Amino acid sequence: MASDAAGPRTAQDHPSPWHGPTSGTTVLAGSLMIFGGAMAVFEGIAAIATDDLFLATRHYVFEFSLTGWGWVHLILGVLLILAGCAVFTGALWARFFGVFVAGLGAIANFLWVPYYPLWALTLVAVNLFVVWALCWGMHKEAGDGHAASAV
Repeated sequence: MASDAAGPRTAQDHPSPWHGPTSGTTVLAGSLMIFGGAMAVFEGIAAIATDDLFLATRHYVFEFSLTGWGWVHLILGVLLILAGCAVFTGALWARFFGVFVAGLGAIANFLWVPYYPLWALTLVAVNLFVVWALCWGMHKEAGDGHAASAV
């Protein structure tokens, strides 16, 4: 007779190869947050220095001084970089913070469109993709946790 000497197997005997903090979408989101944050920091520094790179529009609905926008982008850029580094730790609060800051970054860049249209729309897309990637990672992690607890 054959007997199973090892005994019953648990969920830890065969761990899932997928883990939330190291998933591809989470790593991509963290990398894009660091990249987008660095670009926002450079954008903010250029705006604070009143560089001739930016177009000054008149009679736009959301009028704000170029220096004011520079500080907004500089602060959001630093927060995006910090959130991107925190996302790599896999903490749930870091994902929520990342979604919040990336959402603010998307709104700020949308309002920045009159000053530098192509770059602003690119960063809006990057920030929205970060929000999607962080939310998709949370969705997969929640689904993975329920399957492991059922065993």
